[in-house]
Amino acid sequence: MSIIVPMLDEAAQLPALCAHLMRFARAGAEVLLVDGGSRDGSAAIARAAGLRVLDSTPSRACQMNVGAHASTGEALLFLHADTRLPDGALLALLQALQGRAWGRFDVRIEGTSRMLPVVAMMMNLRSRLSGIATGDQALFMTRAAFYAVGGFPKQPLMEDIDICRALKRRLGRPACLRLHARTSGRRWETRGVWRTIALMWWLRWRHFCGAPVEQLARTYR
Repeated sequence: MSIIVPMLDEAAQLPALCAHLMRFARAGAEVLLVDGGSRDGSAAIARAAGLRVLDSTPSRACQMNVGAHASTGEALLFLHADTRLPDGALLALLQALQGRAWGRFDVRIEGTSRMLPVVAMMMNLRSRLSGIATGDQALFMTRAAFYAVGGFPKQPLMEDIDICRALKRRLGRPACLRLHARTSGRRWETRGVWRTIALMWWLRWRHFCGAPVEQLARTYR
């Protein structure tokens, strides 16, 4: 089992993240953090905590591909730096991969807005119905599945959506685990919950219609 975490300037939350990841390292998982050129000492903090850090160009897709190619596990879990796995995650994941080639967890969004539980519920429902997940839901897959679709597409946005589409098309629907990964609601709360919902739906619609992902990435930023 390999856990791959792309990071960029995450020094503020790295102590908590490293403590979380060390639990899984002690349980036998391989943990790889892939740094995209942090300027706040993130790589040094992670190495000082005893975790392996790889260097990459600053792109989440590229960073996750670098981690996957350097890993040794037959099962790969891609975890965002602001997401935490639930208790029992590795066992549930490995059991799921006995019947499916890939999958994801349900998500719980942490924050102060009362809308965040509703957003999470809709994300989980949409994913369960569509068979498409987002990176916040802690995507996992077999190594064979990763290579079968050529890894994450080298693009600045929607790389999680597009790898899910490729996995679904080639290998079938995902395992949708009801265990909840916890992710930060800072993106929604900083930009406004309703504004972020509208923006993400608009970006997905434009992506579906064939808009260049580079253009969508500029809008997102």
